[in-house]
Amino acid sequence: MVAATLGPVASGFSICALGSQWRQKLVPGQSVDDAIFIQDPPWLTIVNAIQLAVALVSNAFLLLNMTKRVRFSIAQPITIIGWYISAICLLALNATAAGPLDDDLDLTQDFIWSQAFYYGMWAAILYFVDASLMVVTFWGASSGHYPKDFNLTRSQRTLMLQTILFLMYLLLGALVFSELESWRYLDAVYWADVTLFTVGFGDLAPKTTLGCALLIPYALIGVISLGLVISSIRSMILERGRRRLDARMEEKNRRRFIRTMTKSGRDDILNPIDDDTISNWGPENSDLPQNELDRRKTEFLLMRKIQQQASIRRKWMAMAVSTGVWILLWLVGAVIFVRAEKSYQSWNYFDGVYFCFISLMTIGYGDHTPTSNAGKSFFVFWSLLALPTMTVLISNAGDTVVKFVKDATIRIGTITILPGEEGFTGNAKYIVNRVSLGRLFRSATIAIREHERERRMHKKAEDWTGFDPKDVKDTEKQQNESGHSGGSGSQEHQADDEERQGKHKLCKKTESPPGRPSLAEVQSRLDTLPTGAELHLLLVKEIQTVSQHLREPEPRRYTFEEWAWFLALIGEDERDPLNHRRVVPKTKHKRTRRHRHKHHNRHRGKGVEAHDVPRDADAETIGAPRPSLQPVAPLQLPDADARVKWSWVGNRSPLMGGQEESEWILDKLMERLEECLWETKMDEDNANTP
Repeated sequence: MVAATLGPVASGFSICALGSQWRQKLVPGQSVDDAIFIQDPPWLTIVNAIQLAVALVSNAFLLLNMTKRVRFSIAQPITIIGWYISAICLLALNATAAGPLDDDLDLTQDFIWSQAFYYGMWAAILYFVDASLMVVTFWGASSGHYPKDFNLTRSQRTLMLQTILFLMYLLLGALVFSELESWRYLDAVYWADVTLFTVGFGDLAPKTTLGCALLIPYALIGVISLGLVISSIRSMILERGRRRLDARMEEKNRRRFIRTMTKSGRDDILNPIDDDTISNWGPENSDLPQNELDRRKTEFLLMRKIQQQASIRRKWMAMAVSTGVWILLWLVGAVIFVRAEKSYQSWNYFDGVYFCFISLMTIGYGDHTPTSNAGKSFFVFWSLLALPTMTVLISNAGDTVVKFVKDATIRIGTITILPGEEGFTGNAKYIVNRVSLGRLFRSATIAIREHERERRMHKKAEDWTGFDPKDVKDTEKQQNESGHSGGSGSQEHQADDEERQGKHKLCKKTESPPGRPSLAEVQSRLDTLPTGAELHLLLVKEIQTVSQHLREPEPRRYTFEEWAWFLALIGEDERDPLNHRRVVPKTKHKRTRRHRHKHHNRHRGKGVEAHDVPRDADAETIGAPRPSLQPVAPLQLPDADARVKWSWVGNRSPLMGGQEESEWILDKLMERLEECLWETKMDEDNANTP
């Protein structure tokens, strides 16, 4: 995706490198804008045009590959080879223009390189970086580390096309305004970049009436297009990267928790509870859960704590990285601008730092602007790099710094002019606890967090299930009573009417409960779990409910009670200790290529199936292999003893990996419904067999 974003930028710079001569004659005391161009040799223009054509073909194949029009194995080699050819050609042309082409010049006069020369330099750098990134992607896909198909969202899939359209809009607009305002084309490119990025230095501005009139729609459409590109970049970097980083950090945090609990001897909560375990307990075990369902809930909450800590750490780490990249772009950019402008404006380093900051913040006073060919061309290159950097920085700041300031403001307000339900003393103790890094008033922090958690639970009343097992009992009762009523005609009519009412009850949507279900309610529902056609209807209803959860803007995180219900529907009883195991710390061993491949499959997306699990003591999984959909192959249902035991804090937990919880549950419910329908079909076939 990074290469797909920078590839069109490199081609745009190639067009700029071809749009003007590479050398200029500068008379002493004359402005750079008045320097006279020197004609390039024909072979330089020809080679430059060839590399541009090759680069455009490479971009086209990459775009077709991302839109699934050309296979990965065909598009990637063409893209990689084409970009490397363009990089080598531009590198050779820049080296030639910097050396041998000076032989026919009178060195007693001042000669400078034009903006086109520098655009060729930036294009060569981008082509080489893009091709190298694609080599890594191609090698990773060929060796099994990455999938060969681009599973992208619509905005991500069109990112490359949006970048191409934006650059075409910028370059064509520069061409139009260069004709209207009598500017040099590359100066107009610099002006268009400053305008569309809303920096507005004012060193170049349209003077003609037609130019001022065309600026209004040009800037309006350009800024909107830039916003679409920013949105796609944010989706690419944040949404795709966030899930994978969360999965990796959760795995590391989970292993650390297990090792710490095992070494400190506080790992009794990880042992499944059966009758023999309870009989061997002494008074020291009185604080532990007294049944398997309560123990599994405690284990589940421990996993939620691991996820929360990993998420907080990932957010602040992403904030630190994006801030570091932004500072690097700021300070290193200042160095390059100082070197470019020192011969023309005598800038010092502080001038460069000041100019870069004013540009990054889009303040654009105009008191410091680049005038050299190197400075103007580098500003276009630098601003295009600053676009994704600022986008990611602002997004990460919204998850960390902005949230911290918002929470701190609310907390300060609760102890001053807007006292909350916790009272002035409780909120003051909470702030002191946070400032002291948890050393003081720890009990106050726990109390406030519990209060906030309960408030959120009551506030967020959500549909938990669309099926009530009581409807099944009511239906059966009505049907049985109808069999003892009046005559045969009225009896048949009443039976049909009761059957229709029963079906209506089974399919109707129940009212949303005032809050999430309690553990006792879940246990009662598990005891009355329906079978047969009623189970099929229940699975269909739950599939509809989870499908609605997938359309929510924020990924749904289910409570333990909801998980216990969904797991029961797919055949996993949270009350049965025979389905569970104790998780142990992972021992270090040399990883072979086969192990690395299996590790990748676990985190790739889909829920891990039993046939993906190695037959060793540490293997865990949930569910069974998905049955075949071909009618000629009968369903082979898994034996209950064949299912591998698992733990909520194990590496096979459904909370682990890169897949969202709603996606995992939906996949398993679909598989369970498929199994039930196959069972029904097999029973009917056996019943019809003479």
